[in-house]
Amino acid sequence: MGINIFWYKENKKKLDKSASNLTELNNDVQLCKKCALSSSRTNTVFGTGDNNAEIMIIGEAPGKDEDLKGEPFVGRAGKLLNEFLDSINLYRDNIFITNTVKCRPPENRNPETQEIKACAHYLDMQIKIINPKVIILLGKIAANRMLNEDKSIADLRGKKFFLQNHSIPVIVFYHPAYILRSPLQKYQVWQDLKFLKEILSSYVN
Repeated sequence: MGINIFWYKENKKKLDKSASNLTELNNDVQLCKKCALSSSRTNTVFGTGDNNAEIMIIGEAPGKDEDLKGEPFVGRAGKLLNEFLDSINLYRDNIFITNTVKCRPPENRNPETQEIKACAHYLDMQIKIINPKVIILLGKIAANRMLNEDKSIADLRGKKFFLQNHSIPVIVFYHPAYILRSPLQKYQVWQDLKFLKEILSSYVN
């Protein structure tokens, strides 16, 4: 029929390779015992979504629901995140979502420095394999870890950053769990979503 399938073959190789690499990395995460969180977890929470996503969302740490299911953002905060994404016609199936650490800290406490460092390689490899065009950081812990900044979300939101050694634009949002606790701040999320749309129009086809 004269159809050029070279593009398809080359992209299929890329898709297969990225899926394979992420599968291998996920296997490593499931066996990981680099920190004490491994002893209290029910499941590791590697991440879900499109292995070749143009948008990557990085949260802080799994909660109870995430630990039980082994998937990120499946509780109340996840449902609110879905609402935010839906409002600008973005959908989870087209995004890769993960966390700074892959195991739930006891009682949903913030992950400690050594726990974040123990998981750092896994997150860095996820970014390298997926190679997104835009990264969204949810919450202070994710923002401080990725940007090496000890600043509040109020100081970081509404700005564009770039990861070291990457040309990937990074923006910071309030974590949905914070919005659940402080619903009066929801209006600021809509401002952040408008900013995200501007970033996407420049970096995502």
